[in-house]
Amino acid sequence: MTDPLAPLLDLHDVADAVATARDAVFQVHRHRVNLRGWATTAAEASVRAARASAALEGGPTEIPADGAVSDPVLAGSLRVAEALGGLVSTWQRAPLQALARLHVLAAADLVSAEERAAIASGQSSALGRPREALGVSERLSMLGSLVTGGSSAPAPLLVAVVHGELLTLTPFEVANGVVARAAARLASLSTGLDPKGLGVPEVSCLRRQAEYDAAAVAFTTGTPEGVREWILFVCSALEAGAREAKSIADAALTG
Repeated sequence: MTDPLAPLLDLHDVADAVATARDAVFQVHRHRVNLRGWATTAAEASVRAARASAALEGGPTEIPADGAVSDPVLAGSLRVAEALGGLVSTWQRAPLQALARLHVLAAADLVSAEERAAIASGQSSALGRPREALGVSERLSMLGSLVTGGSSAPAPLLVAVVHGELLTLTPFEVANGVVARAAARLASLSTGLDPKGLGVPEVSCLRRQAEYDAAAVAFTTGTPEGVREWILFVCSALEAGAREAKSIADAALTG
C-alpha cells in the first residue's frame, strides 16, 4: 500500500527541513552531559515543555515556590508531562487509549464540580471521550493507524502530522492544545526521534505564538501549501527545541 504521508516529502523544502530537524535533535543526545546525566536534563525539559504548553492555552508559566499549582491549565499540563514516559508503550499499540488518558490528566480541573464528583466516585465521565461530532471518530482512527505502522515517514513528519491533526480536529471539549502538544512529544519519544525527551519545541511555539497559530490555521485548509507551512514550522520548532535542550545541558555542565 502507498504510504499516505509519502507525498508530503515532495513538498518544497520539506525533506530538507525534516532532515535538519532530525539531525539537530540527534546532536543533543550526543552532548556529553546527556550521555550519562540525561535524566536530569530530561526532567528540566519536561517541566519547561509543560509550562510553555500551558501558557499557549492561556495559563501561567510560573510554578509557585511551594509547588502548589492552583491554575487548572498549568496543573493539567504538568500532570500530562509527568505521565508521558509511562504512556509510550500504550501510544505505540493503542494511541487512542493514550489520547484518552492525556485528556483525563489535562482536563481534570477544567470540568464542572458535578463532573469532578462523578470522577471521584468512579462513575462515567466525559473526560477522555472524543466529541460526538461528524468525522471526529473516523479521523482519530486514521491518525491511530498512522501511529501504529500505517506510515514509514520520517519521525519529524509524523510528529508534525500528529500535532497538526489534533489541533485541527479538537477532538475533546477542552484542553485540546495541551493534548495535541503532549501527543507530539509522545510521537517524538516513540519514534526514536527524541527517545529521552530532551527537546523543548513547545518553548519555540510559545515565543512564536502568532506564527504557530497561523501555521495551524494553514494546516486546517488541507492544501499542499498550508500543510507545507505547518510542517516547516514544526521542523523549525524541533530545531529550536534542540537548541533549548543544549542550553539545559550546557547549564548542567557549568553548574
